[in-house]
Amino acid sequence: MTAKIKTVGEVVSSVPDGAHVALGGFAIARNPIAVVHELIRQRKRDLTLSQAVAGLDTDLLVGAGAVKRLIIGGGSLDRFGPVHCINRARETASLEWEDWSSLSICFRYLAGALGLSFIPIKSLIASEVLDRLEHGTGADQVRRIECPFTGENYIAMRALNPDICFVHVQIADADGNCRIRGPRWDNEEQAKSADRLIVVAENIVDTDEIRREPERTIIPAHRVEAVIHLPFGAYPTSVFGCYDYDAAHLKLYVEHARDARGVREYLDKYIIGTTDHADFLDRAAGREHLASLKANPALGY
Repeated sequence: MTAKIKTVGEVVSSVPDGAHVALGGFAIARNPIAVVHELIRQRKRDLTLSQAVAGLDTDLLVGAGAVKRLIIGGGSLDRFGPVHCINRARETASLEWEDWSSLSICFRYLAGALGLSFIPIKSLIASEVLDRLEHGTGADQVRRIECPFTGENYIAMRALNPDICFVHVQIADADGNCRIRGPRWDNEEQAKSADRLIVVAENIVDTDEIRREPERTIIPAHRVEAVIHLPFGAYPTSVFGCYDYDAAHLKLYVEHARDARGVREYLDKYIIGTTDHADFLDRAAGREHLASLKANPALGY
């Protein structure tokens, strides 16, 4: 029953340099931060990252020099500002990137999840997004096509099939059946499109609890390779129904991320200078502060 339960270090050690990694979450919500930190500690390199809306997780990996290519539909740190490391890397052309709309990224994951080689879309037609793709690094990912039934114009997009996907969830059992409460964004399609799927869970429950309400299972066990049980594994981002984001720490990160020197100081102190996620939590927040971020069970926030 517990064969799928792994530590974050065990799982990350199996991620090769150059892998295509998909990260769940959205901006500053449900980011797989503990996984990202461990990727940085283990000094993974030349990664391709895909995500509908990049946030703190992707910005950290870019700032650490772990990323070779980005496939994203935008990104920000929400009310706390832009993704400075990503923007700086683009300005200096220190990585390759494909800019899509967040909807088209979700469609590409959907194609991968369904086992299709491509999927059509209309919303990119006559857009600057399509123009940049056709004349840039995404030229081999899109084709203009005509519907064989109606003659209508479509854009065919190549399916996205990441090598490995990390999704942070509120609840899972030891077999990998999991529930995602609140907004899911592209995460379900993303998870089901990957060759390998790793779930990071705030809470591990008995399978009997999952079976009592099977309709709430978003990702079934047979798709999941490993389950990492890691409460506060998304900190300092938020997890709906579990805890809020840490505004103070996010502001601290944004100030450091404004320049390369500040990013290095942040990485050295909070990630490379810590042994694991528990050590990071102690250094960045402490138990009392973490407790203050927890959602009220009665209210859900």
